Amino acid sequence: MTERTELRELLLRIRSCTFLVIGDLYLDRYIFGQPARVSREAPIMVLEETRLEDRPGGGCAPALALAELGASVQQIGVVGNDEAGEKLLHLLAERGIGVEGVLTDPDRPTTVKTRIVAEGAFNLFPQQVSRIDRQDRSALGTEIEARLVQQIQSVSPAVDALLISDYRSGVVTPNVVGAVRSEHGLGTVDSQGALRDFGGLDLIKCNQAEAESVLGRQLSDPVMRRKCLPALQTELETARLIVTLGAEGAALSSRTEGYREFPPPEQQFVFDVTGAGDTVIALLTGAVTAGGSDSQALTLAQIAAGIVIARWGNAQASVEDILAEIGSN
Repeated sequence: MTERTELRELLLRIRSCTFLVIGDLYLDRYIFGQPARVSREAPIMVLEETRLEDRPGGGCAPALALAELGASVQQIGVVGNDEAGEKLLHLLAERGIGVEGVLTDPDRPTTVKTRIVAEGAFNLFPQQVSRIDRQDRSALGTEIEARLVQQIQSVSPAVDALLISDYRSGVVTPNVVGAVRSEHGLGTVDSQGALRDFGGLDLIKCNQAEAESVLGRQLSDPVMRRKCLPALQTELETARLIVTLGAEGAALSSRTEGYREFPPPEQQFVFDVTGAGDTVIALLTGAVTAGGSDSQALTLAQIAAGIVIARWGNAQASVEDILAEIGSN
């Protein structure tokens, strides 16, 4: 069986797996407008609004990526008792993602990230010109945290893997991580840099800057990476540590495969890196759960990430997209 055939079959097996995604849930709001003139009040462009779009974001993104592959996905997190929370739940349900485990916290608002985007005759592609965030980053209250842990414990026996997406907005507390760590399914995390908070999980993913912050040293030198990352993997007691390296690809330190670096797939066009990390953790989790090797999982993740960075916004790669790329590689 050829490598391409193995990757295709592995990708298709992901749709038979079930996942629980836990994280900070955002509503991404986009206000699009066409440039009209320079404001008389300040040296800024005036946009005439053309449309408004709401999309799930933050810790919803890995769930969207897995659902796009046909997998069964449950989402756990917290929204506020507000219009934005209702909208977010509706959008997730529309994409086939289970939202029964999403709790409503009346003491905090739903996180909304509003982006002002210019488009039109003068812009070949949409251009984000400003962003306004509404969020409460404080840790969850004791009662809502306990309910969240109960939800994880209740749903976990019915899924194959648990994925944590930590956007540092208060939901991923030590008790929540502990609940994931204590379950029998595969436990993975996109750590956003707080690596040591997730020791003991089966797969930990971060980017180069986050790993450098934890280690207190630069990792631009491959020799330094080969020395430091396996030691960090051992310290974290994880079976797999994946560090994305931007234009240099990604590094894998694995108990079963040792240390390897993977150059990025040949990339024709990079437009928007939004959502690339979410795509990587989703495909890594999906592929390992479906029985792929660590190397195969990272290869699929890089292919999928290469697809989404050629698109605008928080995009997802479909099975058809990835199959087409596998066939051309």
